[in-house]
Amino acid sequence: MGGKLITLEGGEGAGKSTVLEAVRGQLAARGLDVVVTREPGGTPAGEAIRKVLLEPALRGMHAETELLLMFASRAQLVRDVVQPALAAGRWVLADRFTDASFAYQGGGRGQPRERIEDLERWAAAGLKPDLTLLLDLPVADGLKRANGRGAADRIEMENADFFERVRAAYRARAAADAQRFRVIDASRTLDEVLAAVRAAIDVFLERPGARA
Repeated sequence: MGGKLITLEGGEGAGKSTVLEAVRGQLAARGLDVVVTREPGGTPAGEAIRKVLLEPALRGMHAETELLLMFASRAQLVRDVVQPALAAGRWVLADRFTDASFAYQGGGRGQPRERIEDLERWAAAGLKPDLTLLLDLPVADGLKRANGRGAADRIEMENADFFERVRAAYRARAAADAQRFRVIDASRTLDEVLAAVRAAIDVFLERPGARA
């Protein structure tokens, strides 16, 4: 029995951590063996790269450097965690994956889509999620939430225009791949968001072959 890859995506302050835990519990309650991970990070090498990527003192980092570091972390995660787990029939639940690079480094930083697609094929071994939950909310709302979490990291320090481009890129990807994406209105109450997420997971689990 092969495993599945479910990813959570969204901008700053979207509430991914809370949703991630809810989805983990929902899948585990169905008797599924779940591996939870995050990007950038998820491995010792990835976590070291994460520190560099988020370090506020490195605000002068070039967009190309950021993109390559993101995929360096992802390459390690795919080979050390994701592929072995899926091959063993385990389900992987990831806080961000390659869609984040299309949104942040593509939409936000202006890196060419073709360049990211090449890296997806090579560094990420062409791996694509089986289901992606996009937690979507207005940028101003998300930044207001994020600002209450403490000191901003290097990416959180970007301006609102950057995050508007990120959101637009996410929404465009969701529209272009409606079969994989489920867009969740994250501006609603937590109970409403979690109810929508649980419903999306239930529908996915009932698909033919979802648990085969």
